[in-house]
Amino acid sequence: MVQDEGIAELVSQLVDDARGLAGAEIALVKARVGERVAAYRSAVILFVIAGVLALAALVALLVGLIMSLATLIGPGLATAAVTVTVFVIAAVLGLIGKSRLSPAGAVK
Repeated sequence: MVQDEGIAELVSQLVDDARGLAGAEIALVKARVGERVAAYRSAVILFVIAGVLALAALVALLVGLIMSLATLIGPGLATAAVTVTVFVIAAVLGLIGKSRLSPAGAVK
């Protein structure tokens, strides 16, 4: 009977140690994920800032193009020409992007 109590105590200690180990592993994984999320968060913020600045530069370029063309063909026609050209480029890029998407149900 004394030996059974010793075995029961060892099994109980083993279960406690396993729980502790599992908890430590979970904490380690959470810490690693937290570090990666923090690194990606700062990268995403920098990408967003870069995108906003690139968009501002594109707007400035298009306004400059309209102003340059306005001296040749008038402001209304210059605005229309630049706007239509940009819409055509956007449509072509959108169609190319759409063609690169696989159908929703297709499995590769």
